Amino acid sequence: MTANQSIREATNIADTPLIPRDALYGNPTRSSGQISPDGKWLSWMAPQDGVMNVWIAPADNPDAARVMTHASERPIPQYFWAPDSRSLLFVQDKGGDENYLLYGVDVESGVERSLTPFENTRVQLVGTSESMRDQLLVGLNNRDPRFHDVYQLDLNSGELTPVLENNGYIGFLADDSLTLRWAMQQNAEGGMDMFPISDGTIAENPAESTTLEDALTTTALGYTTDGNTLYWLDSRDRNTAALIAQNVETGEKTILGESDKADIGGVMTHPKTGEVEAYSVDYLTTEWHALNPQIGAALDWLDKRLEGDFGVQSRTEDDSKWLIWNDPLISPSKTYLFDREAETLTEFYTTRPELEGAPLQPMQTLELKARDGLTLPTYLTLPAGAQSSGKPVPMVLLVHGGPWARDSYGFNRAHQWLANRGYAVMSVNFRGSTGFGKDFINAGNLEWAGTMHNDLIDAVDWAVGEGIADPDKVAIMGGSYGGYATLVGLTYTPEKFACGVDIVGPSNLETLLETIPPYWAPMVAQFHERMGNPNTKEGLQLLKDRSPLYRADAITKPLLIGQGANDPRVKQAESDQIVGAMQESGIPVTYVLFPDEGHGFHRPENNIAFNAVAENFLATCLGGRAERIGDTLEASTADIVTGADFVEGLEEAVAD
Repeated sequence: MTANQSIREATNIADTPLIPRDALYGNPTRSSGQISPDGKWLSWMAPQDGVMNVWIAPADNPDAARVMTHASERPIPQYFWAPDSRSLLFVQDKGGDENYLLYGVDVESGVERSLTPFENTRVQLVGTSESMRDQLLVGLNNRDPRFHDVYQLDLNSGELTPVLENNGYIGFLADDSLTLRWAMQQNAEGGMDMFPISDGTIAENPAESTTLEDALTTTALGYTTDGNTLYWLDSRDRNTAALIAQNVETGEKTILGESDKADIGGVMTHPKTGEVEAYSVDYLTTEWHALNPQIGAALDWLDKRLEGDFGVQSRTEDDSKWLIWNDPLISPSKTYLFDREAETLTEFYTTRPELEGAPLQPMQTLELKARDGLTLPTYLTLPAGAQSSGKPVPMVLLVHGGPWARDSYGFNRAHQWLANRGYAVMSVNFRGSTGFGKDFINAGNLEWAGTMHNDLIDAVDWAVGEGIADPDKVAIMGGSYGGYATLVGLTYTPEKFACGVDIVGPSNLETLLETIPPYWAPMVAQFHERMGNPNTKEGLQLLKDRSPLYRADAITKPLLIGQGANDPRVKQAESDQIVGAMQESGIPVTYVLFPDEGHGFHRPENNIAFNAVAENFLATCLGGRAERIGDTLEASTADIVTGADFVEGLEEAVAD
């Protein structure tokens, strides 16, 4: 434990300054820094009239900044440089509908244009090229919403040239010449088949296949620029996904990296050759392993100079300059420009400078045991003074979405927000989470509201048994699958939780599967195998049995629900259904609806408004601290559909 951690630990929560919601959930000062491939420009995201847009400045004059995009309502979710450095590319949807279109901005002229000018269309990036730097391969589902046809896009003229009409494949893999080499299709068992493509013709039979058990842990990563090596993450004939290099000519496969505890998490590839130079393993924390001695030396040099966690977020094509992100864990993250030749590290920006000196708390790593002996990688953040006091405190069990995703170590604004309000915060990687090998994932098959939920209960019992959590003051909270887990917690184990916060969580697994986005249709077999197949009598019954909607009358504790009206994954009806069922049974519920949001709340003013309601809801139930709701609702589009009287200060805020 560092000296700063000791100081923080000695501080009593009552004497700890309240971190403003805006400091955690408002716009960052800067984020998402990149350096152009030619090294001439620095780019980043920053607010323009309160909305996150893309900015650039000459690399040799970072103060000469200019805004390049002009989003006025929703923040731009993602941007990247064109390989030829002549334009910036970004995607944007409408109101959270996730129909992302691709846009380009010419760096010199500042002219912006839509590169995929279609309605009700979602773009996919299929391939980029080192040798054809003004071209991309993109997938568009404007012909059939289920399948993405492949086009070659000239980034400078905007011309789209058809490459392949897709009538049944999930995706494609191309080489550096932008030649399609593989087509991927889900098989009947929920696994993946890979069909070679030769001269534009897809083979009739797959050359590579997985079963369901390897479907989430085996994938082809891509080719080296010369096309001689194909890299894989592969869990076939093993548990965890190893990094493998395959000789394209001979077919021989060589293991480059592996771990017995976790899948290989990420790779660093050379900007020009595409050769993998380092890989990461993320078990409890992330560890990088270099395959290239020069890369290893550079990572060691950085490790000696940076506190906490760090990584490479952008590299020039000549690999002389890197942008480095640094998460000090108990202070705001920073981004640096690293000149490899000069061995200099220059601070570029601090993401949230308003958090400098804030009472941020350290995150602890844990290995908990489920009742059947399965190890659950877990993260815990305690409020100031909790450890030294030895007294149990209220706790929020924060459940991740997916469920085929994971929690990781590092700065987590939800953990910091809730710990600052006086709660222990626990995030459990329950079975079904990804990153810990296929056995861990497949242990969750057909276990929604079953052993997946037992893992969460076992973690709560551990925290209570250790004297960390007050057994009468434990909340469950999460988004997407985490919202579903919240509903499960209040319907299947209502005695365990004092309250719940469900954000865009499904309440009815049958209707959830009936209303998935059309472009998920090629993957539906995997959903059926992992959740329950509604096309069989047994599977349909399982989905009903594991749907909180049918147990709504079992809810006895306060529930807060947040929903986006435009959510394409978990439709508004999922929240409407359970709210209606609770009202029919006379059970109180507070329901917040955002007409301009989708799967989660991306406009900061909406996120802040919901969190204002949530922390006052938690304070009402658990007795923690809270900022007043104030005028946050007025600044947002929040519609309090019902239940304002169940949250302290909410009726007053609505009236104002």
